[in-house]
Amino acid sequence: MTTQAGTRVPTPDAAHRPARWVSTRLRANPLAALLMAALAFVTVFLAAAFPRIADRGADAALQDFVSQKGLNSTSLQTTSKVLDDDEAVKLDRVQQNLDGTVGRDLTLARSGEAYGARALGYRGMGNPEYLRFAEKQTDPALGLLYLHDLAARATLTDGTWPTRGGVGGPLPIVISKKGAETIHIKLGDVIDNGVEGSGAKRTTVVVGFYQLNDPLDPFWDNLGCPARACLDTTPEHEHWMTSGFVDGGSLPAMARWGSGGENFWRLPVDTASLRADQLDRTRSVISSFLTGHDATALAGSTGRADLHTSSNLPDILTRADERYRASLPLSAIGPAGVAGVATVVLFLAAALTTDRRTAEIRLLRARGGSLAGVLRRLIGEGAVTVLPAAVLGTALALVLLPAPRWERSVLAALVATLIALLAFPARAALLWARGPAAGGRLVGELAVLAVTVAAVAEVRRRGVGTGAGLDPLLVAAPLLLAVTGGLLLARIEPVVVGWLAALAGRGRGLICFLGLARAARDSSGRRKPSVLPLLALLIAVTATGFGATVLDTVDHVRTRAARIATGGDIGVSLPGYANLTESFTKAAGELPGVRASTAVWVEPRARIVDADRNYTEAYLVMVVDPAAYAEIARTLGADEFDPAKLAGTSGGRDTPVPALVSRDLAKRLAAGSSQVRTPNGNDLRLTVAGTVGATPALPDPGKPFVVVPAGPAWERLPDAKRVNEWFAVGDVDPEGVRTVLRENGGAQPVGLAKLIADDAAAAGKDTHGLPAGYTVHSSRELAAQLADDPLQHAAGRLFWYAAAAGAGFALLAVLLTLFRAAPDRTALLARLRTMGLRPRQGLALIVAEALPQTLAATVGGGLVAVAAVALLGGAFDISTLVGARVGDAISPTLMPVLLPTVGLGVLVGFGVVLETLVAGRRQIATELRAGEQS
Repeated sequence: MTTQAGTRVPTPDAAHRPARWVSTRLRANPLAALLMAALAFVTVFLAAAFPRIADRGADAALQDFVSQKGLNSTSLQTTSKVLDDDEAVKLDRVQQNLDGTVGRDLTLARSGEAYGARALGYRGMGNPEYLRFAEKQTDPALGLLYLHDLAARATLTDGTWPTRGGVGGPLPIVISKKGAETIHIKLGDVIDNGVEGSGAKRTTVVVGFYQLNDPLDPFWDNLGCPARACLDTTPEHEHWMTSGFVDGGSLPAMARWGSGGENFWRLPVDTASLRADQLDRTRSVISSFLTGHDATALAGSTGRADLHTSSNLPDILTRADERYRASLPLSAIGPAGVAGVATVVLFLAAALTTDRRTAEIRLLRARGGSLAGVLRRLIGEGAVTVLPAAVLGTALALVLLPAPRWERSVLAALVATLIALLAFPARAALLWARGPAAGGRLVGELAVLAVTVAAVAEVRRRGVGTGAGLDPLLVAAPLLLAVTGGLLLARIEPVVVGWLAALAGRGRGLICFLGLARAARDSSGRRKPSVLPLLALLIAVTATGFGATVLDTVDHVRTRAARIATGGDIGVSLPGYANLTESFTKAAGELPGVRASTAVWVEPRARIVDADRNYTEAYLVMVVDPAAYAEIARTLGADEFDPAKLAGTSGGRDTPVPALVSRDLAKRLAAGSSQVRTPNGNDLRLTVAGTVGATPALPDPGKPFVVVPAGPAWERLPDAKRVNEWFAVGDVDPEGVRTVLRENGGAQPVGLAKLIADDAAAAGKDTHGLPAGYTVHSSRELAAQLADDPLQHAAGRLFWYAAAAGAGFALLAVLLTLFRAAPDRTALLARLRTMGLRPRQGLALIVAEALPQTLAATVGGGLVAVAAVALLGGAFDISTLVGARVGDAISPTLMPVLLPTVGLGVLVGFGVVLETLVAGRRQIATELRAGEQS
């Protein structure tokens, strides 16, 4: 529409439309929107990442634990009777059926699959030229098998592969070349394997020799003795044994050769496919194939009614599940602390935003905006910044930390997103709340106290880490203690700081007084506790201190458990035929780091004869140096004793020798005199000099024991003058001990002992260049072995990640507190600058303002961490993290709490100084240019 003068009058359609709320607000303060998006991104990323880290650690620990049990223990072993018409092609069809059926529900490791048939029982090889032990003259033994695709894993060295055996003739077989050389078998030998029940002779003919491509491949486990001649050390019947292989068409003949025949199929489960969250399902599937519906279906589909499947996997998976459940509460402490600190920081950021925009929000309400309408605008504004950052953080966690399950990560990310999105609108809604806030706050604090007391009582009653799994209330107990301590400190800290400010006001300095006075008040100038920053710091310090104490206790307990199992820091044990030389004990005792050492004879087959002539099986321990042995016992904490009690005197065979006896044995010997009898029939009279519950040479004896001084005992029993063990404490290098043992080990094994040593070497067992049975035990190596557990590594790694994240959030909480008070502080510093305040004094003022809260939070957090350990430590079972069954409780110690507490305090202080140096000067300069605003 246009007037006569040519002026255009706006119509209602062309009227100016209001600007969009969200875009206007984002353009008004883009830095705040960017910082909120960054905070949401980091929080959501960590929320999604921690479940992924925990899942990856749990899966790796499960797979490692199961794979260590060996190929056969982690396989399904299926067997059936060899039928008269069985041949290789029929076994192939059964294998295909098993692969297809079992492989649908379980991922199989194809490389470890094996199937074939075996003759039941071994048969002697009666050929007179074959090697026998001179003492027993027991025939070497032969076992027969058929193995599918043997030629792919073995190389023929002489002769030919076996063919189908003829009726009534010798059964063609191949034998390993090494086994044949040991037993003296020659190519073409017809082996006499005894007679059948009908009187017919059993014979085999050697048509070829082979050697395995990889004799140490786990594939050959439980497949007889295919690589060499093995030694059967059954007492009184020691003999050589080996395995031979027949053709796939000779299965019925092989069964008649033995005491029947058995077909076998080994189906190894791929351990890399196991998942901790699917243990119940995996156990259920395996159980069904063993004794359930699937077992019946397999028997029907293969046409073999006697088909039977067995496996150790259900028991292994049960133990793995128990370990996983026992570690859950301990590994969840760190992430629970991070969740608490992150929540506090999000609410603190919301409080900062609310303080900055209070006037704007009140103006909207004053101009007719409804509560719901204003909140919708605030939520919409937050969604534009929070949701994209949350989606990006979640996606990044899922991509960077691949894991087979995503539900927990997405759920945790969703919770963090909702908190980040709703914290500011919820805080803004409190501006219109009616009623006294103090009473509601007191009720809330009392509720938190009640829940904390209930959680602590429940933890102490039920215990944590006993295999029951993750209980949120029990895991949250340290966090609840931190929250309760923070609430209490928030009420105490302003009063104490105000009192200190009053004292500082009497002095001449201005900086300390102003800093303390401002620390005792909030940004509005009223005396009011600053709960959120204190809570953030307290939760971070408490969670870190508690977790660090747990890990420190685990390390110390593991070290002590390893020392007790070793009998000291280092120990040497010999087999029954050997004797430690004096040159070794002297040279070993002079090694660097040895603080105390002694040689010992441990006789496990002694008998104690009491006054009533009753026999008791017991260990006899003869100690060469009682003083050194007492020092070792003191170091280990294994029932200390006065070495003077073992100070025996010279005398004849009837003179008693002083003895330390185990407590259960002391009751039986209290009636009168007693004596100990060695296996060779010698008697040694005893007098009880004391009782002990344990002794270094026998960390877990399992039966009574007697400790006597070797000198007096050897005077009475000269033929017992020998030692077979040596113990020492100190920082000793085990390789040095092995070197001394190799150089001064005494007599080398001969006869059967040498054969046993050679057999162990042939089996690939690492003896460190020592004879078989010569063992050097190192507590350092044993502790490292116990600690080499992915489950422990995963729990420790998760905790330290959480500790770093918690420290970062705690620092952010302090910085947000400084930002919250920045306008008021900047105006104050600008005024003081005009009055002659120097920049260093301004920095000191800011530090004095932030220091009381930081110091109170770190000290209070340390005290709460110590209190949490004292209250909850006895309820935590740390055996899973130690790697051995222990009964030690977590007790408060200084350094694990002090180090993270001081470290976090220094980090926060450094952040405060850095923020002041970077942002403070610029803000003050801006304030001075703009003029005083008050």
